Amino acid sequence: MAPSPDASGASREALGRRDGALDAALRPPSLADFAGQRRTVERLRVMVGAARREGRSLDHILLHGPPGLGKTSLALILGAEMGKPVRVTSGPAVEKAADLAGVLTSLQDGDILFVDEIHRIPKAVEEFLYSAMEDFRIDILIDQGPNARSVRLDLPRFTLVGATTRTGLLTAPLRSRFVLQSRLDYYTREELVGIVRRASDLLAVRLGEGGAEAIAARCRGTPRVANNLLRFARDYALERSGGVADAATVAAALELLEIDRHGLDEMDHRLLRALAEKHRGGPVGIGTLALAVSEDAQTLEEVHEPFLIQEGYLARTPQGRVLTDRGWQVAGLPRPDRAGELGI
Repeated sequence: MAPSPDASGASREALGRRDGALDAALRPPSLADFAGQRRTVERLRVMVGAARREGRSLDHILLHGPPGLGKTSLALILGAEMGKPVRVTSGPAVEKAADLAGVLTSLQDGDILFVDEIHRIPKAVEEFLYSAMEDFRIDILIDQGPNARSVRLDLPRFTLVGATTRTGLLTAPLRSRFVLQSRLDYYTREELVGIVRRASDLLAVRLGEGGAEAIAARCRGTPRVANNLLRFARDYALERSGGVADAATVAAALELLEIDRHGLDEMDHRLLRALAEKHRGGPVGIGTLALAVSEDAQTLEEVHEPFLIQEGYLARTPQGRVLTDRGWQVAGLPRPDRAGELGI
């Protein structure tokens, strides 16, 4: 029975803890439970099996691809599969060599260090990773001036799992030190339906007919987005349709979020319209587009562009971004005749 609206603070706190536990449970606990990314999962199974057989730590692994596809989940799964703790940090958090040294020296033999956004580690700090990954030691400079001296610190044999959305920003020396480099791609519709149904069971969401399919069609091929949409559809269903999230309810909920049947959100439409109305379909640079839609250029490149390009709404050329035929259709404008401009 659901608690009454005037439930005590203790009850609300208990519900919050329960919701937090459910959030954690949305992450698959093992490689066998991980949906999609078949090639990457198979590669990790091989590495885990060999490491277990020889009783050694895993080799270093780099996972790259768009955000929300499961890089963090896979790192945590590797810890569970190996029976070792996972230390989580991020590139921006490691500002100085001392920060990195503190993290590395706190590890135990066989531990896994997961570094999210590893491309954002400062280059001066990155160089300390080279010897740490290859020789499991680091040399720290103590003091300054004539009293300066180098101290060598031996490290336990750990596994570095790096995650990045921008592989091109990693230096070649760092990239080459990862034994496995595996890319995560967008999920298929069928894989996403399975992910939504599993999450609905864990979150106690009552999915009606077509509800999972409606979310899978609009989540941009990304499990994280699918889970977020499912949670909002649950809230919408509880408030507007008796608690059942069927196809019509999900469509209404996502319309409220300004997400259309193709998975395009309000910023995607603004981006495509700006290209069509202000720049006649391009080509135009990303900086100019960012100003036109009042959004950060890096956000457009990392969050919006990959999906728009993959789905064929946008093309990236040496001269800039160009609207495709499909992009013109979504913008709702006729493609202009540019023969005069081209001297035809």
